[in-house]
Amino acid sequence: MSGHSKWATTKHKKAALDAKRGKLFAKLIKNIEVAAKIGGGDPAGNPTLYDAILKAKKSSVPADNIDRAVKRGSGAESGGADWINITYEAYGPAGVAILIECLTDNRNRSASEVRIAVTRNGGTMADVGSVARLFSRKGIVTVTKTQDGKEITDLDLMEATLEADPEAINDEGDVFEIICDPPALVSVRTAVHEAGIDYDSADIAFQPSFTSPITDADVARKLYKILDALDDCDDVQDVYSNEDLDAGVEAQLEED
Repeated sequence: MSGHSKWATTKHKKAALDAKRGKLFAKLIKNIEVAAKIGGGDPAGNPTLYDAILKAKKSSVPADNIDRAVKRGSGAESGGADWINITYEAYGPAGVAILIECLTDNRNRSASEVRIAVTRNGGTMADVGSVARLFSRKGIVTVTKTQDGKEITDLDLMEATLEADPEAINDEGDVFEIICDPPALVSVRTAVHEAGIDYDSADIAFQPSFTSPITDADVARKLYKILDALDDCDDVQDVYSNEDLDAGVEAQLEED
């Protein structure tokens, strides 16, 4: 998953992702197929494909699966699906905005699965544009703080990416997120790499323009019930939400 909201980086969510390894693999393979179809099958000349492959390798997707996905996407091998990008919008408890990106070969199936996941778990579907306007598209390069026994600091990243002109470097616990305009993504991740720093992922993702505070653990659990149900949908690739968990609430969730 490449969703960059707080819920995607909590221990609660990591445990859920670990339990759904097969679904994660399928989503990463879809990304590779689409990237190869749009920009060609040569990672050296297709930065989106390069990063999709890197992300799959870091998640331990078998090399054979990756190679076949590249061939299907680029047309070198038959069997590639005609993937369609669709975005759905919803609201969770406490007015939390949820943006849902799907990659599907069946529009009707996706619409039904998403609606059921949201409404059966206490959320509501939103009018087109009402949630999307609360998010903006950004390039996000994720860097783990500890690499080969060395601590990476925000100053290290600032110096490495200065000429690439990032917008911000955010501390997200175990990782830093370097935020930039989407056209600058390749320049930023290249600058990080050339500075001898390993990056975990480089994605174009949505960031909320403002957050909705959650100070009640029960409200947070209701929200996660929706997010987990969406994550179970095969056609859902990424989910973004704008909640901001109170530290006490986050601690309670990690104890669940």
